Amino acid sequence: MTSTGVLSRSVLGDIALAFAIFVAALFASGGGQSAWLYGLIVVGTLSLALRRRFAVPVLVIVAAITAFAMVQYDSWWPFAALIAFYSVGAHCARRTAIVAGTAGLLLLGTAVAFEIDWNPLGWDDVALMTGRLAPIVAAWVLGENMRTRRAYLEALEERAAQLEREKEANARRAAAEEQARIAREVHDVVAHNLSVIIVQATAADAVFVSDPDDARTAVRTIGRSARRALAELRHVLGRGDDHELADYAPQPNLGRLDNLLDEVRLAGLEVELEREGPQRELDPALELSAYRIVQEALTNTLRHASANRAWVTLRFDLDALDVEIVDNGTATTTADANGGRGLIGMRERAATFGGHVEAGPDAAGGFRVAARLPIAAAGH
Repeated sequence: MTSTGVLSRSVLGDIALAFAIFVAALFASGGGQSAWLYGLIVVGTLSLALRRRFAVPVLVIVAAITAFAMVQYDSWWPFAALIAFYSVGAHCARRTAIVAGTAGLLLLGTAVAFEIDWNPLGWDDVALMTGRLAPIVAAWVLGENMRTRRAYLEALEERAAQLEREKEANARRAAAEEQARIAREVHDVVAHNLSVIIVQATAADAVFVSDPDDARTAVRTIGRSARRALAELRHVLGRGDDHELADYAPQPNLGRLDNLLDEVRLAGLEVELEREGPQRELDPALELSAYRIVQEALTNTLRHASANRAWVTLRFDLDALDVEIVDNGTATTTADANGGRGLIGMRERAATFGGHVEAGPDAAGGFRVAARLPIAAAGH
């Protein structure tokens, strides 16, 4: 139900309540009363229809009329006052409700006290005073409790809505991060294998007539690279049934780095691998990122550097893994020709673990890529 529907029901309910109190007041007053009294009954009861929106003015009107009727006509009829005090407690801020309720109670208490014969003072007088004012106080307390409960429920609803918004935001962020991860994996898989395929296809075409055996070897390398690229793409995208996925190789790690370097060597780039420091098992995600950084750097070398040699160094420190790739090509052309997408991907991978990537011309010539991947962050 909409808030407009709830509001309409509340207004209709208040009107019905005010009319019911009006009818009850007419019956309670009996016949033969003055026109003034009937006018006060009309104002003092029908004003309750506005008790939610104008709680304090309604309380002032009802309390004043009730006190006047008590003093002028010796008539104590508190039912309209009970509704007014409840409304102030339920629909006004606490400080406003306390001030208005105290003022109204003093007004009614003065009127009741004025009609009691306090001489001699006895317990009956105190009981009469208490009996008339206690329901008024109880109505105010009940309204205050309802206001507190309503505020508590609204806070719970707001908290639930906030949690739902946070959940949706987290889901969108997780989806964006997963899309970025898949994009990096697809880029690295496709770029590397296509680079190998292009190099081997070029070599096969060059020796197709003069050296058929070398051409056949290059074609077989193209086939292996294409099949491996397809398998890795399916693995990244999670496609295929469980039986097919079981046949795919697991995500690359540093243990498979030698296979990667063999493929690069077949493409015509001599690569040397050096490992420094005590080697140990690392977080699989960190090893995958290190592998992809090496793969992307060598792919860039194959595609853009006009290099014939490259050196890969892995340094295992206590708190970080350092990965360095240096080639002897043309430094100015080793950076990505497509706007640096590969370098951006490497930096994103390193940033995932709180690390960084440096890329630029090497002091000895060629191009250098150096990545530092904190191990502690990966473990956490």
